[in-house]
Amino acid sequence: MGCEVYEKGTSNPVSTASDAVKHAIKFGFDTVIIDTAGRLHIDEALMNELKNIKDKVSPTEILLVVDAMTGQDAVNVAKAFNDLLDITGVILTKMDGDTRGGASLSVKYITGKPIKFIGTGEKLDAIEVFHPERMASRILGMGDVLSLIEKAEQAYDDKKAAELEKKFREQSFTLNDYLDQFKQLKNMGSMESLLAMMPGVKPGQLKDAKIDEKQIGRTEAIILSMTMKERVRPDILNFSRKRRIAAGSGTTVEEVNRLLKQYEQTKQLMKQFMSGGKKKGKFRLPF
Repeated sequence: MGCEVYEKGTSNPVSTASDAVKHAIKFGFDTVIIDTAGRLHIDEALMNELKNIKDKVSPTEILLVVDAMTGQDAVNVAKAFNDLLDITGVILTKMDGDTRGGASLSVKYITGKPIKFIGTGEKLDAIEVFHPERMASRILGMGDVLSLIEKAEQAYDDKKAAELEKKFREQSFTLNDYLDQFKQLKNMGSMESLLAMMPGVKPGQLKDAKIDEKQIGRTEAIILSMTMKERVRPDILNFSRKRRIAAGSGTTVEEVNRLLKQYEQTKQLMKQFMSGGKKKGKFRLPF
């Protein structure tokens, strides 16, 4: 991410944290994030180590990272850490899993400290600002449509959307455009996390949904195994060409045929949409 990391191996964590702050001041950094190793609240020695780090560097914020999958056990963890360190806030992780986030209510009640961020994935861009009203909606099984809309707006480019609409109107939508839409969809996060935001979908229901996260990757591989001419004119794809594409993408001819059928269905659906007298506006593929 372009940030400097200060480390001193396995030396004393307290002195390392102190030296890191001194280093930041010396070289003009205005923010220092001290990421302490994970520890159990029942480990007295490691908990005292945290207390010593706090006393040594006097941090502006002390954020406790809580695993939302632990449910109500998170309350005991939060209480122990808050009693010792007087935390300033909480980050609730694994909110893209099966949990609804009910532990957030208990953690807030017990500690009196706000939930500031939630984690919805494993990468840095999966850290989101916590919105109480959206969490309440999720807990009640009403989904989180606002967050879903925000993800779509971040992932989709308005200029590309306008170009795509023009292609559908002119019936010049190709497999290259189809591939681009899948790439943008992938930028929105996992399919499971997106479905969990839909009203009426309970997180526990997704356990047996058998969502194939690798399908988008296979779709990309199939299209990228085609020549530019084949992507523009898929009607020329005979069995021999399909067999070559399947071999090149590590898939089967059946999967190639399935993709081509989905592509044609999408074109037909959009053709009907365009001829249905809909008002012009922001355009998105209905994946």
